[in-house]
Amino acid sequence: MNNKKNSTQSAGAWTRLELWKKILIGMILGVIAGTLMGPDAEIFKPLGTLFINAIKMLIVPLVFFSLIVGITSMQDTSKMGRIGLKAIVLYLGTTAVAITIGLGLATIFTPGAGLDMVAMTTDAEIPNAPTLVQTLLNMIPKNPVGALAAGNILQIIVFAIGLGVSLVLIGEKGNPAIKLFESLAEAMYKLTELVMKLAPYGVFGLMAWVSGKYGADVLLPLVKVIAVVYLGALIHVVIFYSGMISILGRLNPVRYLRSLTNPAAVAFTTTSSSGTLPATIKASREELGVSKGVSSFVLPLGATINMDGTALYQGVCALFIAQAFGVDLAASDYITIILTATLASVGTAGVPGAGLIMLSLVLTTVGLPLEGLAIVAGIDRILDMARTTVNICGDMMVSLLVAKSEGELDKDIFDGKKKFEETA
Repeated sequence: MNNKKNSTQSAGAWTRLELWKKILIGMILGVIAGTLMGPDAEIFKPLGTLFINAIKMLIVPLVFFSLIVGITSMQDTSKMGRIGLKAIVLYLGTTAVAITIGLGLATIFTPGAGLDMVAMTTDAEIPNAPTLVQTLLNMIPKNPVGALAAGNILQIIVFAIGLGVSLVLIGEKGNPAIKLFESLAEAMYKLTELVMKLAPYGVFGLMAWVSGKYGADVLLPLVKVIAVVYLGALIHVVIFYSGMISILGRLNPVRYLRSLTNPAAVAFTTTSSSGTLPATIKASREELGVSKGVSSFVLPLGATINMDGTALYQGVCALFIAQAFGVDLAASDYITIILTATLASVGTAGVPGAGLIMLSLVLTTVGLPLEGLAIVAGIDRILDMARTTVNICGDMMVSLLVAKSEGELDKDIFDGKKKFEETA
């Protein structure tokens, strides 16, 4: 009876654990099992294969449906459209810069060099890398159904954006289709949540196989990955965001950096852009002087589509995985990574486990092995703290620049000459 009671309590304790803790436990147990069993740990490989296949299953419908919903959810009034366009351009532009910084730092510090890993599964041979012009031309699908079936992510993204915009433009006639896509998107979010519950077991299986084959030395470069991601986060916020505020907004960036204290602390501890939204709105209005209209539209939009921190993390992790598996990326691959991560950020920001899902998109697009997900999954929580913080810092930067351009910035509040007063 006592044994049964203890096992029930253990099962309950495991159920109550947060997902990132389960993944970390799975990673540690996998390393231990692999170290003790050596090459025999390959028996756990099917667990990892199951998880990888489930991730692959999600990619196409998740991006397609959620991207359409993201586009159709925008307001279409003239002012809201203008503000929304400015915000979207800034969000996507800064996301592209973020992933470029990540790729640059990973190129300089080479965190995955020397691991000499081999993918446990091999896909079809990748043809010679296309030129930049070919890459841009190939973004337009000749057959959208064929693009969906083939899993061509860039073509799917372009088609989804076009379809989403068209549904908005036809007005009420598009409402039935929009509701259908909203329902399908919600179903995909739930399915993603269910698949992510497999992550601890998949990570256990993959890490047992990896550490059994390569030894525990594979974990040492992860410290370098963490250091590179955090360095990139600091560069992006302190240098790039501050530079944007100083050059584009002609404002004092020190005031902006001071206003980040509370929202950044909330983001760092909760790892949730949506959960930090009340703090970002409060700081934007009360410390930066952004109007209620701009802050209430631009900041929730940013929590939905702005993924600067995640993009930076993807740049580092994608190159880490390429280096670890000895895959040489061409210049067009770097461009493809930047385009994919930037455009996909619109569709996957609100999804549980968005960081790993988006990383799987990037890896798939340039033909990198998805087994690399397991290596970084164990430290994903540590990386998530940095990338979420960067995300909300970007949200506040964009709200400040948009408010300044629209004449809806209270300069006296920004300069600290007067305190914020709530108005009806």
